[in-house]
Amino acid sequence: MAIDIREITEKQRESILFKREGHFFDGKALEVKPSKVSEAIAAFANTDGGELFVGLDQDKVAGTFSWRGFKDVEAANAHIQVFDALFPLGQDFQYTFLSLAGGGGLVLHIEVRKTRDIKKATDAYPYVRRGAQTIRVSTPEALKQLEYTKGLATFETEVVNVDKSSVTDSTEIFEFMIEVIPTSEPEPWLRKQQILRDGRPTVAGCLLFADEPQALLPKHCGIKIYRYTTKEAVGSRETLAFDPITVEGPLYDQIHLAVKTTTQVVQEAKKLGEEALEEVNYPPEAIHEIITNAVLHRDYSVADDVHIRVFDNRVEVESPGRLPAHITVDNILDERFARNGTLVRLLNKYPDPPNKDVGEGLNTAFNAMHKLGLKEPVIEQRANSVLVQIKHETLASPEEVILDYLEENESIQNKVARELCHVPGDYAIRAIFKRLEARELIERVPGTNTASTAYRKGPKFETRRR
Repeated sequence: MAIDIREITEKQRESILFKREGHFFDGKALEVKPSKVSEAIAAFANTDGGELFVGLDQDKVAGTFSWRGFKDVEAANAHIQVFDALFPLGQDFQYTFLSLAGGGGLVLHIEVRKTRDIKKATDAYPYVRRGAQTIRVSTPEALKQLEYTKGLATFETEVVNVDKSSVTDSTEIFEFMIEVIPTSEPEPWLRKQQILRDGRPTVAGCLLFADEPQALLPKHCGIKIYRYTTKEAVGSRETLAFDPITVEGPLYDQIHLAVKTTTQVVQEAKKLGEEALEEVNYPPEAIHEIITNAVLHRDYSVADDVHIRVFDNRVEVESPGRLPAHITVDNILDERFARNGTLVRLLNKYPDPPNKDVGEGLNTAFNAMHKLGLKEPVIEQRANSVLVQIKHETLASPEEVILDYLEENESIQNKVARELCHVPGDYAIRAIFKRLEARELIERVPGTNTASTAYRKGPKFETRRR
């Protein structure tokens, strides 16, 4: 395969050399065997992606790197042949040779994206990345957990060793059948849906239709709600307003009760304003969608509850398990992957289902925060969970956003301004441009008009912060 050679500046070289080896970055010397490098590539692909540089010597004490690349492209053939066979150039793997004008050889830059499938190194083992460590997945249990994380297997289809009557004769299944499928009987319908197999219910069947799923799957499907009277990063026993509330029951009831309870706790929370205590308001649809998303898409193989924490300045929703398949915090609003497809599908059959817009939940939450003038939710992937924060922090005004953009860019057009400011109307942005133009903070770029109209810094731009 043909690999591009890109010349970089001395500044760009320095930025590479002073990076620290970590969860998303690794550097290898020329002498490291291609098989060893393949382990790092597989680990990045199986975890969260990352970048790898071959041709860097590491100072183990300082933790920094020095540049010592291949003398030419042919010198890297042994590496390229291995990578081409295991990790072919394409959407998930990109290879580029980096060169310096002053010499020093070619460093091979490998960009790895999180992949949908499990990638194996030359030794036929998969690897995962944990901080700066590359860890072999060598036991059946670890491989099964990786399959769950990747979405290649799903815990919701596992059979639970309990009597089928827990789902065939429950109050929940009878109420569901009466409202949704009154012409069928529970047991044959459950078998048809593949949530009753060999006379035993699956995890999905227990979660949806057992009256007390938490008794059948202890520590795998509860929701805990906390109220901390602090703005600190971590709540403590001293700042806990009351004992944590535990929300249980079949999934449909559990989601609705968790949303209702969280909303009540939030409404009772106060923040210190200029003169008195003030209410802290969040859009109800944002709370609803984030909790629903956490319950539906969590990894049920992980023995932990969903944790909802209400602080003075934010709400946190933490769901067990890492993001599945190729989903990352960067593409989560654009990509779709249902870890628990059966739960998503059958829950949507309920009257007034919590997942009304399948696949659009987080997008709805983001839009709801924008409409209320609050900053969008923050999504963080942790070692074994996903944390979503909705903060009570106001967005910058559209005027501030436009002027901040011009700090780094030559000009701005209407379309770009609408996207940055989350303002849908073309006319609204035009009005903002006019106000800024009247104050001489911006001016029209000569030669631009109608759809191509652009604005740049005005005569008084530099005085705006004084």
